[in-house]
Amino acid sequence: MTVRTILKMGDPRLLRVAKTVTEFDTDTLHLLISDMLDTMIAAGGVGLAAPQIGVDLQLVIFGTGEPSARYPDAPPVPRTVLVNPTITPLPGSLVDTAPDEEDDWEGCLSVPGLRGLVPRYAHIRYTGWDQYGDRIDRTAGGFHARVVQHECDHLLGRLYPTRMRDLTRFGYTDVLFPGVEVEDE
Repeated sequence: MTVRTILKMGDPRLLRVAKTVTEFDTDTLHLLISDMLDTMIAAGGVGLAAPQIGVDLQLVIFGTGEPSARYPDAPPVPRTVLVNPTITPLPGSLVDTAPDEEDDWEGCLSVPGLRGLVPRYAHIRYTGWDQYGDRIDRTAGGFHARVVQHECDHLLGRLYPTRMRDLTRFGYTDVLFPGVEVEDE
């Protein structure tokens, strides 16, 4: 279909809260998802939210189906279309009822050339619908949970730097990881 332009940090459209999708299984929705998938693949990303291409809808796509070139040590995440998502943090164990957080490096197609150490919930449940209006209800941990949370933040008008607690752990990839080729998102 079409590779769309990805908005970059500083564009006020990235700060808007996305609107609820009210119609499923439409030609317009399928075309948007196709464009998002083409855009994500062309950029080498592992996820993309509709607001990143200037569309104010609660729609994210993520996953690679195989290990990602950007995150070669991360396990594959199933390719998913997620509409009107809700995220619920889960406790790390049956004994400890508080959700665990993990810090890890993140990049973003809307924040090119930079990486930051971002705290995220280690285990989540996410719910929503696919493009046909069928219910999605999954639990995820580790990298999978991180990707879902990162993409869903875009629906709230948030970019990962606003989640960071220590800006000394934020910088250009070639400075933070000299000699290592690290790409965005």
